[in-house]
Amino acid sequence: MLRLASIEGQRPFDLARGPLFRNALYRLGPEHHILTGFVHHIVYDGWSSGVFTRELGPVYDDIREGRELSLPELPIQYPDYTEWQRGWLQGETLERMLSYWRGRLKGASGVLDLPADHPRPLVTRHRGAQVRFVIPLPVAQALSALAQREGATLFMALLTAYKLLLSRYSGQEDIVVGSPIAGRDRPELEGLIGLFVNTLVLRTDLSGAPGFRELLRRVRETCLGAYAHQLFPFEKLVEELKPERDLSRNPLFQMMFVLQNYPMQRIRSES
Repeated sequence: MLRLASIEGQRPFDLARGPLFRNALYRLGPEHHILTGFVHHIVYDGWSSGVFTRELGPVYDDIREGRELSLPELPIQYPDYTEWQRGWLQGETLERMLSYWRGRLKGASGVLDLPADHPRPLVTRHRGAQVRFVIPLPVAQALSALAQREGATLFMALLTAYKLLLSRYSGQEDIVVGSPIAGRDRPELEGLIGLFVNTLVLRTDLSGAPGFRELLRRVRETCLGAYAHQLFPFEKLVEELKPERDLSRNPLFQMMFVLQNYPMQRIRSES
């Protein structure tokens, strides 16, 4: 079964024809089945995974028992959001958002020259490795306490440490990092399944040898400004800024920082 699921997972999606959501049910025994699902990212984001798993259990129970579906009607649907976004992001709002990002990223090269053990390929090949480690609980607690004292979040404190590390390795003081944001800034969007996630470009000046607290304040300012303008789509930002393109590098930033704190729940069923 695992081999079949692996083969299915490697089968590409056809964005022009679909389907973009593929399910398969494997029968391992009379009462033992495994359901797999493969979804293209254009259909939904990580937050949506939590919504889907939370709702799958009750829906399964309702169908199995022959009941009407107990899930409440949604006040809005994803197409409603996309229609609102297209209508909202134009005119004065568009110019205000674009003006902020142009000013914030003016003169940023987006190139981070980290020391590497192999020459950079001419075309990005997306071949890499993972290094897993656990931050000790006392360190995490101390970092959270420091962030709280400085009026910042744990994300901002971790991002500060990350940018400091990148600056030390690269010898650069203008550090630009990308980071995904959920894009669900309204309560009525929290229960929707769809692609709301956007990528923020977080640029921070590390010149002047700032201490950690001072650098944290700079990162906090960077993040708050980006959050206030988070609804400007990253792809449109690239289109408008027209950075010099290089097939060996991503546009606008080379490194990402991701803190996965969206709600994930286990599938629960009455059976």
